[in-house]
Amino acid sequence: MPAWQGCGMSTSPRVRAPELRGRQWLNTGGRNLTLRDLRGRILLLDFWTFCCVNCLHVLDELRPLEEKYGDVLVVVGVHSPKFEHEKDPDALAAAVERYGVHHPVLDDPELDMWQQYAAKAWPTLSVVDPEGYVVATMAGEGHAEGLARLIDELIAVHEAKGTLHRGDGPYVPPAEPETTLRFPGKAVVLDGGNLLVSDSARHSLVELAPDGETVVRRIGTGERGSADGPAGSATFSEPQGLCLLPTHVAEVSGYDVVVADTVNHLLRGVRLDTGEVTTVAGTGRQWRSTVDDHAHDARSIDLSSPWDLAWYEDRTVIAMAGIHQLWWFEPVKRTAGMYAGTTVEALRDGLLAEAWMAQPSGLSVSADGRRLWVADSETSALRYVENDVLGTAVGQGLFDFGHVDGPADQALLQHPLGVCALPDGSVLVADTYNGAVRRFDPATRMVSTVADGLAEPSDVVLTPAGDVLVVESAAHRLTRLAPGALSAVGASTVDGPRHRTERPPTEIAAGEVTLDVIFTPPPGQKMDESFGPSTRLVVSASPPELLSEGAGAGTDLSRRLVVDPTVRAGVLQVTAQAATCDVADEHGACHLTRQDWGVPVRVVDDAPARLPLVLRGLDA
Repeated sequence: MPAWQGCGMSTSPRVRAPELRGRQWLNTGGRNLTLRDLRGRILLLDFWTFCCVNCLHVLDELRPLEEKYGDVLVVVGVHSPKFEHEKDPDALAAAVERYGVHHPVLDDPELDMWQQYAAKAWPTLSVVDPEGYVVATMAGEGHAEGLARLIDELIAVHEAKGTLHRGDGPYVPPAEPETTLRFPGKAVVLDGGNLLVSDSARHSLVELAPDGETVVRRIGTGERGSADGPAGSATFSEPQGLCLLPTHVAEVSGYDVVVADTVNHLLRGVRLDTGEVTTVAGTGRQWRSTVDDHAHDARSIDLSSPWDLAWYEDRTVIAMAGIHQLWWFEPVKRTAGMYAGTTVEALRDGLLAEAWMAQPSGLSVSADGRRLWVADSETSALRYVENDVLGTAVGQGLFDFGHVDGPADQALLQHPLGVCALPDGSVLVADTYNGAVRRFDPATRMVSTVADGLAEPSDVVLTPAGDVLVVESAAHRLTRLAPGALSAVGASTVDGPRHRTERPPTEIAAGEVTLDVIFTPPPGQKMDESFGPSTRLVVSASPPELLSEGAGAGTDLSRRLVVDPTVRAGVLQVTAQAATCDVADEHGACHLTRQDWGVPVRVVDDAPARLPLVLRGLDA
């Protein structure tokens, strides 16, 4: 999810926190919370939206803090939606369960709280002290360590003042549901016709009989974790994509299926005869490094929310949703590396190393093996890789979405998560937030709807018999489409609403503009020059003509830009990072702070000639 116009951490003295108001509360047992109810506790407001992978990263970053500071810290998720589907209260309730949100959530469908707290990015965190004052705001992810230091400071200050009250928080867990699957993510057909399904919310894999209902076995304990071992003791964390390896590759590698273990930032290998699970790629740490095109030892490289997998060009391609790229993994050589994308979150076609994506979440290979189809979820786009180029079949960009059929250049999707290539060359799309399965025909370049009324379909699977199964994630089941759904008679044409998420643009002057990325090391850290320059800044623009000068990469966090006066609007894409290390310890831990911005700008003659962005800092 692109940050809007500012990111980092800032403090303002004695700013009273606005009252908490919204459409409904979740995870409170029906109770409406107020700031008075939370007085005496440290309150952390997490402004999030459930489509946003960066927001999902923050949920996982907060879990250890919630456990460590459970008697003094109250986390409240303020759900501020981007997509129309996310405004549905039932969809929000499902997402809260799906992602294991174990704190109160305030439903803010019109972004009232978002505006009250001056949030400008998904995700944004605001810290309120025990006396009810906002003491810090941070945008983006990767703030867990800084938050821990801040919470320690607030505990010390308010215990001394007598204003800190310890005790249980207001979280009330919902009733435990009873279904065979819980928010299944992806599925593959095994030899013999059985189905292997990633049972994401139950942190396991389930093998089903060909009927899609009868459980053959479960792989994984169902508890969140990353333990290797037999089927009955191995653990996963919200697994998603599955890739069945070719027989000759499986024989050499020692496992048959590769699993995208999404929240663990790992790839796991599964032997189907025994159910044995082995970690085959990733360290378990989330990727926060620089991009290169080298091959790496697969167990030594960090990954970021791998979401789907496909066997293409004699290797496993990874939809690396967390950093808006495609990567590759070679099971026999046990190596991995970057395949496509720059980490810039946007829609731009071109050579693989230069193209832009946004949370790629579904992959499928054409019957002839030439084309790799990609569900690019945040751009609501169907895209493809062929001949070392990334192209777009359907989709307009980050903020245009809807349910519109017809010519592909006019059709719209809404946050698709899955794709399935058909033998005739067409492709089915799990159009998740429209609750539909759509079909794109490259021969006619037309889009049609073959099924709707589905509950967040996240994958589509074609069986050897020609049946189409839909992973109907929010209905916790696999659904078989009617035999005639794929025929011309079975398809329909929908001319639904068109939506656009509007962002307030930043006004900048034509001509010379100074871009300043502000970074202040967190308490107890210093800039780290051990491995070269401690900072890096990459700037590009859409359209590229917006910048006459200033695009490219460098190590200075200040950059002179020249804005073309004939281009009156566009988006500046800015990526900045800073390396720090702990001060107190000679061999202290190293840290990398990194943020991407997509800043909408409007060129105005009398606008400021300086554009400040806060990577991390303190503003007194």
